[in-house]
Amino acid sequence: MDRQDKNRMWTAVHAGDAIDEHTAVSILGAGHGELSEVMHAAHTVTARRFGREVSLCAIANVRSGNCSEDCSFCAQSSHYKGTPAPVYPLMSAEEMKDCSRRAAAEPIEFFSYVTSGRALGDESLDKVCGTVEDLDSSVSEGMSHCASLGCLDYEALCRLKKSGVVRYHHNLETARSHFSEVCTTHSFDERIRTIRDARRAGLAVCSGGLLGLGESHAQRVELAMELAAEKVDSIPLNFLIPIPGTPLEHMEQMKPLEILLSIAMFRLTNPHAEVRMAAGRPALRNLQAFIFPAGCNGLMVGDFLTVEGQGIKDDLQMLDDLGLSVRK
Repeated sequence: MDRQDKNRMWTAVHAGDAIDEHTAVSILGAGHGELSEVMHAAHTVTARRFGREVSLCAIANVRSGNCSEDCSFCAQSSHYKGTPAPVYPLMSAEEMKDCSRRAAAEPIEFFSYVTSGRALGDESLDKVCGTVEDLDSSVSEGMSHCASLGCLDYEALCRLKKSGVVRYHHNLETARSHFSEVCTTHSFDERIRTIRDARRAGLAVCSGGLLGLGESHAQRVELAMELAAEKVDSIPLNFLIPIPGTPLEHMEQMKPLEILLSIAMFRLTNPHAEVRMAAGRPALRNLQAFIFPAGCNGLMVGDFLTVEGQGIKDDLQMLDDLGLSVRK
């Protein structure tokens, strides 16, 4: 970053504005000696908007595997053989309720039901909606419920909203210009349509992406700008964990410095959205706590879809050590 880039960054921060595309690209190319200044700018934005509170979320993989889509990073795709992902149909209502009860026993703000596949069918959707409607008040009042059920249409999303779901998760995954390199069985525009329909149905929108798929710095910024244009409420950032059996199994993982600069870039291009660290934290090794000064105010805890997470007790200890509190 040159002095002009840094001046533009700080001008935007002090004005409460998002940084421009040129500045965003320069941040991703910053060196180790510039990391502290970039993180300081990102943390300034986070502290102003969210204080010292961190939002925790968790997910349950309530239907796994046999997915018709060919997303090149995903172990659940039926296009790839020999991946470690489990395969099972939609859980029963009681099994899903048990997942919710376990999550509600922890200081978790958002809990999401996640299913594999292009989109959940009507009968299965009714089962998920009925599960949410039938939850005990101790669960439904103490924790907000989300869903990630694929490319649902507007009517289905309205049904979810009516059941008590408050937020819909649907990642854009990568930049529009890179999407066809990652998935060919559906389009980027279909994903955009789903998040717009979710917003129209009255749901908050959680939409982010997966970095480290072979995209350029400019394409990472392209994704960040698309999310800003859609005014999403929460941006979960995932960093590729190469999974055996998928086309990206030999992709090199992003380095810790690159991950931290990426988090800061998404924070500075989306100053009003939550920025949530999701899958890929092991790539940071002993720098995991740096995600918060880099711009995160949210954290996904527990296990992910096909990858094991770390224990929530360790995460709560990390937050306490940093003097951060958990938002409820």
